[in-house]
Amino acid sequence: MDDELRERVEREAEKHALLNAVKHESDANVGAVMGPLMGDNPDFRQHADDIPGVIGGVIGRVNDLEYAQKRERLEELAPEELAEIEAEDEEDEHDLPDLPRADEYDEIRMRCAPNPNGPWHVGHARMPAVIGTYRDRYDGWFCVRFDDTDPETKRPDLTAYDSILEDLEYLGFEPDDVFRASDRLETYYDHARELIDLGGAYTCSCSGEEFSELKNSGEACPHRDKDDQTVFEEFEDMIAGEYESGEMVLRVKTDIEHKNPALRDWVAFRMIDTPHPREEASEYRCWPMLDFQSGVDDHLIGITHIIRGIDLQDSAKRQRFVYDYFDWEYPEVVHWGHVQIDAYDVKMSTSTISELIEDGELEGWDDPRVPTLKSLRRRGIRGEAIVESMVGLGTSTSDVDLAMSTIYANNRELIDEETDRRFFVRDGNQIPLGGSPPDEADPLRHPNHEDRGVREIPVGDSVLLEPDDLPQREERIWLKGLGCFQYTRDTLQYTGDDIDVVREGDVDVIHWVPATESVSLRMRTPDGDVRGHAEPGVGDLEPDELVQFVRVGFARIDRQDEDETVAYFTHE
Repeated sequence: MDDELRERVEREAEKHALLNAVKHESDANVGAVMGPLMGDNPDFRQHADDIPGVIGGVIGRVNDLEYAQKRERLEELAPEELAEIEAEDEEDEHDLPDLPRADEYDEIRMRCAPNPNGPWHVGHARMPAVIGTYRDRYDGWFCVRFDDTDPETKRPDLTAYDSILEDLEYLGFEPDDVFRASDRLETYYDHARELIDLGGAYTCSCSGEEFSELKNSGEACPHRDKDDQTVFEEFEDMIAGEYESGEMVLRVKTDIEHKNPALRDWVAFRMIDTPHPREEASEYRCWPMLDFQSGVDDHLIGITHIIRGIDLQDSAKRQRFVYDYFDWEYPEVVHWGHVQIDAYDVKMSTSTISELIEDGELEGWDDPRVPTLKSLRRRGIRGEAIVESMVGLGTSTSDVDLAMSTIYANNRELIDEETDRRFFVRDGNQIPLGGSPPDEADPLRHPNHEDRGVREIPVGDSVLLEPDDLPQREERIWLKGLGCFQYTRDTLQYTGDDIDVVREGDVDVIHWVPATESVSLRMRTPDGDVRGHAEPGVGDLEPDELVQFVRVGFARIDRQDEDETVAYFTHE
């Protein structure tokens, strides 16, 4: 390669190394630079064997620069490419698109409207994660409104109200207000009376089958033309509990010939004999359907933007009939697809989980085998990691898949640097030590933070190793923090070799615990309990402390029982 070509290669390599380093805010490497370098300079390809040696030194010099220096140099060499990178960064600043017509509202107001029939599973986190993020972006407002007006088929769980608010706090958000729809029955009754007065509703005693037949054929119900006074009287009788379940409903007048039969004269109120579990609402028997209750509340609370599933598009269409009667402006709506979560055998359904708990197959809502937020919290996963993962899904109308590995990766970034390392051996095999090894091992608390010091582990006369780590005859291994040993005559003989034997790649590095002074530990995982022994210091850790068991994974210390330490597996 002549000098002129070498100079060109170095110049182009510096540009591409800077582009790579600035874009990713990290060091460049030869592999990442070679592709674009060759792509932009096809004539370099005939020198492909020589180029890595030329550009290695260039990349090293680039990596020695501070980020600000890299950016400054890139601005000199390739200002247009730098501008493109910064434009991409600006576009990627938000995973969520701007809310429609956001600049036309004095304040963005949103609501999270859970049904309190049980604690939240992982999928439930998407709504508060997204609306909480929008609230923060627009300096807006959001509330939690418990849509608990179905005391029968989606019967509220009295413990779920506080549980959901705790889950919301775990995710890092505090609502600006909290409402319970079951406290607002009189408000819904008043609006139903007004709707009747406007000629927009009528009482109907048709059976479900009768009305369905009429609706599907586009024929009006015979009760549709009742005079308002009769409708008023019958609705008041509904409120007074004079009818039994299924005997009378209040319907919203829409278009009986509407092309979508689901929108034809839909039910706004129905009778339910099952008392509401909340004492304050237990006397009511006339209950609004969700589309009526939610539609009225969204207006009264001043909601500007609604996010709901694509399968609920008909809800907005039904509610618009009510809004038209009252001459209200309907909020902006963003529809999104469902989110599916992998990695769990237990179906992500509140009712399914509840049944398994009642049957004794699960220990509770925080059992590590269930996909609930309570379970993830007990395992030591931070709410921030879940929010980041959910926001990253955006608001596409397509169904989306979220791998738990994404949540784990986000959580790992949050906890890795601050979490000390420990040893935990599963199903250990006891092996004697020989050759006068040190009395005490001193592995680092964290490999990247020598300033945190070491753990002092007494060695004793034997160790526990995991079955897969048992060496072959005469094979050498390195016990982390202790030294090099050779497996001879069923004994690990201390050799005294220094760490160079590891650097040379001849010796495997494995974890271990002392056989006599280790701590019995049970680790609860999504796949069942794992038992083993941990290094002695683990028995002194406080509940909620996180550790990383070397070559096993992260775990949260749950409790210290008399005969064992219990930890919950977080992730690898």
